[in-house]
Amino acid sequence: MISEEQFQKEIDQIISNAIREDVGDGDHSSLACIPETATGKAKLLVKDNGIIAGVDFAKQVFAYVDKNLQVETLINDGETVKHGDIVFYVAGSSQSILKAERLVLNAMQRMSAIATKTNFFVKLLEGTNTKILDTRKTTPGLRAAEKWAVKIGGGENHRFALYDMIMLKDNHIDFAGGVTKAIEKTKEYLKATNRDLKIIVEARNLDEIKEILKTDGVYRILIDNFNYKDTRTAVALIGDKCLTESSGGINEDTIREYAECGVNYISSGALTHSVYNMDLSLKAV
Repeated sequence: MISEEQFQKEIDQIISNAIREDVGDGDHSSLACIPETATGKAKLLVKDNGIIAGVDFAKQVFAYVDKNLQVETLINDGETVKHGDIVFYVAGSSQSILKAERLVLNAMQRMSAIATKTNFFVKLLEGTNTKILDTRKTTPGLRAAEKWAVKIGGGENHRFALYDMIMLKDNHIDFAGGVTKAIEKTKEYLKATNRDLKIIVEARNLDEIKEILKTDGVYRILIDNFNYKDTRTAVALIGDKCLTESSGGINEDTIREYAECGVNYISSGALTHSVYNMDLSLKAV
């Protein structure tokens, strides 16, 4: 996984690029009718139910736009919210509050939806030893914020990108000439480039599971699109040689039974690619 410093750089880039995209050479609506010296106060109002996420992100946005804006936090990231709750107040330059408004809402609405869905899946797994993982199926340019939301919701992050972990999937295996060749070539590459990256290998059937197990150095096996029976068999074959991960169309109706097959992780792209934004608004008070 990437370092905290690198992750923060990703968040900084999201904020700076989003403000560039939204504000451009100025918020002319505010500049036209609100005096530069005007001050005001606004509240972040919840109009939905779920898990709030993005409070700390919002604070960073406000600080980026205007370091003099003051935020009073009433509800923190990861807490349960209901319709009518006030998450925070922000006070200071009226122009600055309006400049930051859209980015704060866009980010918090999506992050809260992701955290809420993740938390729902986490609760479905209670009592098992299985943890929920996100994937790289994120909104381009917003990955850091979306993966942050998964953590807030109680899930865990998979690799951040293509550069922080090796993941040999079906196309890699086929292009390389098979499972064993793909793993061997990967080990040679890591040694030649002096890289210390964990290796995950996808298996499409039990024969590939057996082939992967003949080679040392695999961190986790991705048991992809297996039925329950074959998943249990795969977990038994793998034992404690490496970690296990199930994926492939697993949803709220099937996740519990896959967990009960004994896998360490279940990964779901739906945490980030199939959510409905939480209804939030920023209202002047």
